[in-house]
Order: sequence, then structure tokens, then C-alpha cells
Amino acid sequence: MNRTVVASYFIGTSGWHYDHWQERFYPKGLSKTKWLEFYAQHFTTVELNNTFYRLPSENAFTAWHNSSPSGFTFAVKVSRFITHIKKLRNVEEALKNFLLRACLLEEKLGPLLYQLPPQLKRDDKLLEEFLCLLPQGPSHVFEFRHQSWLDAEVFHILRRHNAGLCVFDMPGLTTPVVATASFAYLRFHGSSGLYWSCYSDEELAQWAERITSLAQDLDAVYIYFNNDAEAFAVRNAQTLENYLRHRSASLSA
Repeated sequence: MNRTVVASYFIGTSGWHYDHWQERFYPKGLSKTKWLEFYAQHFTTVELNNTFYRLPSENAFTAWHNSSPSGFTFAVKVSRFITHIKKLRNVEEALKNFLLRACLLEEKLGPLLYQLPPQLKRDDKLLEEFLCLLPQGPSHVFEFRHQSWLDAEVFHILRRHNAGLCVFDMPGLTTPVVATASFAYLRFHGSSGLYWSCYSDEELAQWAERITSLAQDLDAVYIYFNNDAEAFAVRNAQTLENYLRHRSASLSA
């Protein structure tokens, strides 16, 4: 009897170093130096967001690698200098420097996320030229914040390079739920309020159904919650993980 191949799910939050998660997620009195270790007891992956604002030191990347367990995965948000200031143009040196630093995560390096600015409209030539700069090895995924990019021809360009489309949900803009690579990547920014609203169990059950369909024939699915207010991200990630685990179990039965 043929069985449906179940993709590997990596589910976590966008960042872990939030003071307002104390006593909502992190135990009272737990040293901040132990937060990643505690986080990794509950999740198998995290999306590094501080890398978007400035390039962390070599020591920081090495420390993250060494203080997380075997099998843990870091998705890394690429520097806004590359995506927002240079807007993907003339970035060879900056890209090289960023990748050299990110690769210090070694076997724990997951997808690299390129979030484009909302004012950057579709430019197929620009996208093609940038994709040609990216090295083989790391997975690359693009979050388009301008509606014009959400087009079948853009998805075709990504597929030719095995680059991922970031499927995201946020008030005012939601992408099609499609995969353009051997993996899928999803970000949840809040159901009704950007970064602060909590997803209901009903909403997450519906997303679990969509994600299960999306995951067919894929190797992996990466999912991150970015609604950090009141540790909603933690709660929503754990709930969605439970829904997906139950669906995966029924598919494998």
C-alpha cells in the first residue's frame, strides 16, 4: 500500500529574546543567557530577526550554534542593508560578508529569508540577477511585501532557481498558499493586528489543513509566528504544531 510522504515540519517563533515573555514563557528568574536553551526545549527552530537590523558578531553566531541542541535549525533574516537600502542592487560584497557570518551556524543553518520592502514593486530582471548571485547550498526564500510580486510568472522564476516563496498572513495582505521550491516557508504576523493579535484555534485548524495540502511532495515546511505580543507567538506555534502532528499521524497510519 502506498503511503503519503509526510514533510518534516520546523515550527517556531520569529526571535526568542523578548523581555515581555518573562513569566509568560520563560520562568521567573531564568537568566537571559539560558533563554535559548529553554526555548530549544520547546521548539526545534527559530527565525533570527536581529540579523535584519545589524550583522551580529562571529562570536554571537558561534554561541547560538553551541548553545542549541543537535538538530536545532536557525532560519536567518537577511540584512536590510541588502534588501531595503541597496534593494538587491550592487550587493555582491555585502551578500558575501553576510553569508560568511551566517554559515558559522554550520549544520544548523536553515533557510535565508529575504524580506523585500513594501515600496519595492515587481522587477523580474532584478530578481533574476539577484537569484544568480546566490550560492548553492543554503536555502533561499523571498517575502514580497508589494502585491505586484504575487504573480504566477514571479513564482515560475523562483521555481527555476529552487528559491522559496514566503507564504505569509498579515492584516491587509496575504499571499497565495503555494510552494516554489522543495520546501515551504510560512510566516504569521497576526490575524487582526500586525504583530500583536492572537490567532484563534479555529483559524489555526484551518491553516493546518492548508499546510497539510501544501506539504505534499515537499521535503520540509518551516513555520514561524511573528506576533510576539504577550507571547501569543509561542501559544500559536504550539497549537499549530499539535494540529499538524495529529494530521501527520493520520496520514502515516
